[in-house]
Amino acid sequence: MPTLDLALPLHAHDTPHDTLLQALLQTRARSVALVQGLSDADCTVQSMPEASPAKWHLAHTTWFFEEFILTPHLPGYRVFDPAFRYLFNSYYDTVGPRHPRPQRGLLTRPTLEQILAYRAQVDAALQRLSPGTAPTALLDLGLHHEQQHQELLLTDLLHLFAQNPLHPAYCAMPGAAPAPMPAAQNPEPLRWVSFPCGLTAIGHAGEGFAFDNEGPRHRVWLDDYALAHRAVSNAEWLDFIADDGYATPTLWLADGWRWVQEQNIRAPAYWQAHDDGFHTQAMTLHGLQPLLPQAPVSHISFYEADAYARWAGARLPTEFEWEAAARRQPAPAATPSQFADHPWRLPLPAEDAHENGLQDLWGGVWEWTASAYLPYPGFRPAPGAVGEYNGKFMSGQMVLRGGSCATPPGHIRATYRNFFYPHQRWQFTGLRLARG
Repeated sequence: MPTLDLALPLHAHDTPHDTLLQALLQTRARSVALVQGLSDADCTVQSMPEASPAKWHLAHTTWFFEEFILTPHLPGYRVFDPAFRYLFNSYYDTVGPRHPRPQRGLLTRPTLEQILAYRAQVDAALQRLSPGTAPTALLDLGLHHEQQHQELLLTDLLHLFAQNPLHPAYCAMPGAAPAPMPAAQNPEPLRWVSFPCGLTAIGHAGEGFAFDNEGPRHRVWLDDYALAHRAVSNAEWLDFIADDGYATPTLWLADGWRWVQEQNIRAPAYWQAHDDGFHTQAMTLHGLQPLLPQAPVSHISFYEADAYARWAGARLPTEFEWEAAARRQPAPAATPSQFADHPWRLPLPAEDAHENGLQDLWGGVWEWTASAYLPYPGFRPAPGAVGEYNGKFMSGQMVLRGGSCATPPGHIRATYRNFFYPHQRWQFTGLRLARG
């Protein structure tokens, strides 16, 4: 995939508005870079109701700025196409009716070219905003909303290409692929990193951006616990399969066992088995690739993660245990062009442990926790349509922490709460064991 030089100069006289606007335009440019080399057909097809076409992601993020920032705050702004308000609204009931989500793949028109023209108009209009004409918090929210959709765009494309028997690659390998270990050789054994009991502050502390579901900051009591120093690997998951993990009902929650049986689940999503049933390959954004035993297992549901933890004699961590441990390890900083130039689009083997003993908390796989996605004490949705952003989904889903290989680096922090339904696994989702 081609890459763009997205670094824009910052000057000493730049105001906070100028700095935020430059960061926003850089982020917007990265979204366009993600679809370079893709056809209109690649960007139009919807592979399942839970996924969205790349073209829709590009348009929806643009609609967000037009609807919530430009139309109310930029005098004289004229919408690109009034029909887009219906086509590209996602779930904002207070805005009005919208095109059904499962039918987004039927939108052969507008074309990709028209969507890119729509983005260009909105980007030009954003540059006409003067300091104070639009709420800074809304601009910042729009930037991070766009980053969320960059990750979804990639994972939705992976699901789409995985349905194609040609196994097309979204992007070429950036060089020699990591050599898989011999099948009989496992990664280094798990080590346990202990954390003491105590009253712990959880949630965003007020510095920098955070979504509303990351607060209010509050205190939680944690008993002594330990986390595995790395995520569970593919090799360990192969052991789970070989020990009939998917065929042992006592390992599974009732809903999970029903899901396994009804969907005939026998391995993580995208794994490919030979006629003998042994898995040696997996579909990735780089096409069909050898399964790396030492890399973290990915594309598993909460049900699978919970069953594996029980099989391993451990459990999943709570989101509070995960956050308390993660605060001891700084999240990676992002450079202006880091995401666009990031070469790898699949989880890689763990790197050296941080000083707290934990490996790859950030940017490998999203790690399932045992915590239901619920509001923190004192949570209140924001007034108006943006109050629908997170709060209305706090039911029936589970929290994941950490970020994945598809997450923009600047989008990762210890307090970030991702959430999905227990059966969903098209994202880069894995697990880290806990005990205690």
